[in-house]
Amino acid sequence: MRSLDLSAVTWRKSSYSNPDGGACVEVADDLPAVVPVRDSKNAHGPVLTFAEDGWSAFVSAVKGGELRV
Repeated sequence: MRSLDLSAVTWRKSSYSNPDGGACVEVADDLPAVVPVRDSKNAHGPVLTFAEDGWSAFVSAVKGGELRV
């Protein structure tokens, strides 16, 4: 797998993130075919990348209440 240069991407915090800075997920939308995801509290930490269609299916499932904790 090739590495991605994420130095110029714009990160966006989830609208479901905790307003006091905890439990925050950030995604970058400006890469073709993949969606990078990171923990906003650890901006220099690991980044997970998902196929765009897989991420879309995950978000739809969450919004639709299909995933229960």
